[in-house]
Amino acid sequence: MALSLVLSIGLGAAMFWRAAAPLIQLAATAKPGPVLTEKKEKGWDFWTIEIENLSTDLKEERARLHKQADLQDQRAARLAAEEKELGKLRADIEGLRKEIADKVIEINADEAKNLRTLSQTYTSLTPRAAVAIFRELDDGTAVKILSLMKPDVVGAIFEEMSRTAGADGPIARRAAILSEKLRLMKSSKAQS
Repeated sequence: MALSLVLSIGLGAAMFWRAAAPLIQLAATAKPGPVLTEKKEKGWDFWTIEIENLSTDLKEERARLHKQADLQDQRAARLAAEEKELGKLRADIEGLRKEIADKVIEINADEAKNLRTLSQTYTSLTPRAAVAIFRELDDGTAVKILSLMKPDVVGAIFEEMSRTAGADGPIARRAAILSEKLRLMKSSKAQS
């Protein structure tokens, strides 16, 4: 009985090795190791052409979106620079407009009647008295009044200004400034 037990175990093992040898050889040549690492690289256990196409499409779309975002950033930067430049130009234009408005004096219709009355009053004064008053007036008002006076009266006032001494010498410089502003004065219907 012991002998038959040993013989049956030996015979079973021999038959097993004989049947398993080709399977072991087949398994050794198949090398399933690299297939498993490839599957792990993809992230799941299967990979098909459709999945590959979807992956490629997604990568292309992502690249296109990054490129479009870069273009939008460039446009935004360019628009910001242009907006800043326009702001500077607007400020320059406003400054020039103010400078021109300061140089060009215009008589409004509302003040024309009062200015005519003042010019007639100053015409009746002596040039010395008129100069004393004009020294206290701002340039704009003085030019408006002088523009309504006759040239011979204005000439006498300017002559007196060239002789009259101010805090820093003769006020001939002020007469020159007033003359320049008279030249640039804008005529209006109210002046007629």
